[in-house]
Amino acid sequence: MIKHILPILFFTLGIATVAQAQFNPIGTEYKLVWQEEFENEGEVNPGIWSHEKGFVRNNELQWYQEANAKVEDGNLVFIGKREQVKNTRFDPGNKDWRRNREFAEYSSSSINTRGKYEFLYGIMEVRAKIDTSMGMWPAIWTLGVSKPWPSNGEIDVMEYYRVKGAATILANAAWADEGQYNAKWDESKIPFSKVLEKDPEWPSKFHLWRMEWTEKSIKIFLDDELLNEVDLARTINPDGSNPFQQPHYVLLNLAIGGNGGDPSSTLFPKQYVVDYVRVYQK
Repeated sequence: MIKHILPILFFTLGIATVAQAQFNPIGTEYKLVWQEEFENEGEVNPGIWSHEKGFVRNNELQWYQEANAKVEDGNLVFIGKREQVKNTRFDPGNKDWRRNREFAEYSSSSINTRGKYEFLYGIMEVRAKIDTSMGMWPAIWTLGVSKPWPSNGEIDVMEYYRVKGAATILANAAWADEGQYNAKWDESKIPFSKVLEKDPEWPSKFHLWRMEWTEKSIKIFLDDELLNEVDLARTINPDGSNPFQQPHYVLLNLAIGGNGGDPSSTLFPKQYVVDYVRVYQK
């Protein structure tokens, strides 16, 4: 989610049903240890989730605010809106893009479990339905609890945005390269056109993203299809640390603009819907 563009890797993405894709821990060493089922109507549970606020990253267009995330009918719903929101930190003379924009023209939400739930190794499942309209950039990701980005490590279980103008599903991991804020990436980029060839109704359905994380590797699946496998013997920061051998926390968000593309011709509001987040461990 903290960004990158590298050559596209092509995959043939088989479309499985959600029932086929769901991880079944019975008979394995894995047990359900944490879950957020979004069953309590209203605001997002503050005991589990924290909100990001304002302009945050990637020169995106949205203003993050609490009002754009709600729980209804057993789902978490992110609502992307076209609306003008005043930048409370506006400073016309400041060179920081987060300060020198007087208004945001869009709003959305971003939530995370930092300091409230973090885990080291295991299987994380997220069942969700994403909006694939121009300008949308939904994500399911994790960040390590120690060190600044990218030395803390980033796992993109799901991102959807435009790569050279083409709609793309991504499954990535990032760690530090030499130089401040420089990252190395292990990326998989699946052209969304290939997904639609398999199932033209894909955007209207819920799908299951799964991340299997061990001491040796990170595997990312979509509807039981392996998208990427990251060898953790390679993910070493310049200081010798491995950011994927520390606890990570969970982030869910709907960004607008940036890599998502130009949303000016898109009809709003838009929704990114999450059914549940579950973590299994040995």
